[in-house]
Amino acid sequence: LGPHATELIAEAALALRLEATVDELTSTIHPHPSVSEALAEAALAVDNRALHIPNKA
Repeated sequence: LGPHATELIAEAALALRLEATVDELTSTIHPHPSVSEALAEAALAVDNRALHIPNKA
């Protein structure tokens, strides 16, 4: 695991505990730049709305 893994694990654990939906994850404010922003980006990618990674056609 990387040096900022705990930041990502904490956010993912909270999302799981709260049974958060994709819409709830994407509507949550994620500071930029941050590791936790990766979780929001992944949630956006589910609906082909990612900002920083290529969307699938």
